[in-house]
Amino acid sequence: MARQPSPDMLAADARGDAGRRRDLGPLRRLVPFLMPYKWRILGAMVALTVAAGTVLGLGQGMRVLVDQGFAGGDTTLLDRALLVLLGVIALMAAATYSRFYLVSWIGERVVADIRRAVYDHVLTLSPGFFETTKTGEILSRLTTDTTLLQVVVGSSASIALRNALLFLGGAGMLLVTSPKMTGLVALVVPLVVAPIVFFGRRVRRLSRDSQDRVADIGSFVEETLAAIRTVQAFTHEAIDRTLFGRRVEDAFDVAIRRVRVRALMTVIVIVLVFGAVGIILWIGGHDVVAGRLSPGELSAFVIYSVVVAGSVGAISEVIGDLQRAAGATERLFDLLSVQPEIRAPAVPVPLPTPPAGALSFDRVRFHYPSRPDWAALEEFSLDIRPGERVALVGPSGAGKSTVFQLLLRYYDPQAGSVRLDGVELREADPRDVRRRLGLVAQDPVVFSANAWENIRYGRPEATDAEVRTAAEAAHALDFLDALPEGLDTFLGEKGVRLSGGQRQRLAIARAILRDPPVLLLDEATSALDAESERMVQDALDRLMHGRTTLIVAHRLATVLNADRIVVMDHGRVVESGTHGELVAKGGLYARLAALQFDRADAAVQGA
Repeated sequence: MARQPSPDMLAADARGDAGRRRDLGPLRRLVPFLMPYKWRILGAMVALTVAAGTVLGLGQGMRVLVDQGFAGGDTTLLDRALLVLLGVIALMAAATYSRFYLVSWIGERVVADIRRAVYDHVLTLSPGFFETTKTGEILSRLTTDTTLLQVVVGSSASIALRNALLFLGGAGMLLVTSPKMTGLVALVVPLVVAPIVFFGRRVRRLSRDSQDRVADIGSFVEETLAAIRTVQAFTHEAIDRTLFGRRVEDAFDVAIRRVRVRALMTVIVIVLVFGAVGIILWIGGHDVVAGRLSPGELSAFVIYSVVVAGSVGAISEVIGDLQRAAGATERLFDLLSVQPEIRAPAVPVPLPTPPAGALSFDRVRFHYPSRPDWAALEEFSLDIRPGERVALVGPSGAGKSTVFQLLLRYYDPQAGSVRLDGVELREADPRDVRRRLGLVAQDPVVFSANAWENIRYGRPEATDAEVRTAAEAAHALDFLDALPEGLDTFLGEKGVRLSGGQRQRLAIARAILRDPPVLLLDEATSALDAESERMVQDALDRLMHGRTTLIVAHRLATVLNADRIVVMDHGRVVESGTHGELVAKGGLYARLAALQFDRADAAVQGA
């Protein structure tokens, strides 16, 4: 299996990398996303070059105008100069428009592609990754980090390239105009570049820290809002405000340190650049007075000095954005580099057709990634015949739901094998395996959509009539039709507009629509009142007919009619048989049954 970075170390590793890297190298990883748009990039580069060229041409125009127009008193030359200037301005405007549009388009397009690539990749990661990685961290990378990239690709990179061209072109024209003063400029350049390099590294490290702090804020907010009822039920608002305030202040402190360093870098560059320009102009003025330099050449040199100084100043400003984008790129590609633990083999073994629904666990041992020292299953063996109805019971933590996790291939066991219709799950495509399974979880998932979309999640190609039939079979159609807009009604975030029992019946309708050969029921009736449970149990009885069904239950009354009851404890099978057989044995099942049924009898008598 390919080596995978530990998810909980991603942020720390990335911060370390940010400290070790000394350039903008991570931005090179954007090249594959830029290549599909090479012709637009070429067009933007042409427009950028034309715009920079027109600026540089103004210097030579000024030299001719001063030396021949002003000094010679040639008014015709002044007239022609105005027409040329207007033409240059029009050309510069057209080139600037083209550059801005093309670069902005490329920035938006590349960021959209990166967002899709990251989201598509995240969907392939196994649940083990999300055990140790906060959802808010992933959301931050999909939003904040990609927004930073959009600023750079769609703006800052263009500014940096334009000013780099102006710097190179201006430096060349300086050399042509006055080699002596250009040599003096060359002496100043290292003084300007040194603080950019030195402070740029610090800005990049602080930018990465700032992005991590923002991710902490997003993660905390996401977690709190998802549990807002619990927060309010335990009157935890004041404490959560304090905790959130600390995170906000941490992010603010890091951001201010970054701004302070970046501002200091800008100030130093401005002082050095324009101070050097002033000194060089002083020297040039003496050369004009001495006749070693013409007034036009000095004017051109002034323009090119301003262009070079301005380009260096602009680059020093943009370098901060580029540093932040380099950090964002690292974070995004750290996420893209995580390899899913669960993936299809190069040549997957096809599952038999038609499906039979036979299940087999052979001496399985499994530890969750977040609890490597604790075995959820140990030497677990179980064979289930096609069409058999098997119930898994036992105390909390016995490993019942873990059996479902392995069947759905959210994880692979550390030892032993799990088979579906005789095929080892590791050798099959996980998507083919999951298509043969229908899950009704203890905590039903309802998406922020209407009932049509929620039920059709089980089989996206299903017709409206099939959806309504599934809803009716789950005894969900009556309450769905009673909603303000029927099945078109928006059910709210996580289905908050439905009761717990209604959400459960909606999940059952989804499984009915899927019509799988293997049905997995994880406390499927736990959230229902007595009347709803009776109706849903009738629907489940019809659904379970002729297909393999595995039931996880704590309420033993729901498994009395199972073909076989498997009792689990500490990840092992300790008993197996029918209800009557297990009660007669007087083991763990008998004790659990006595506790539940005696308590139920006492409640009835008390009533």
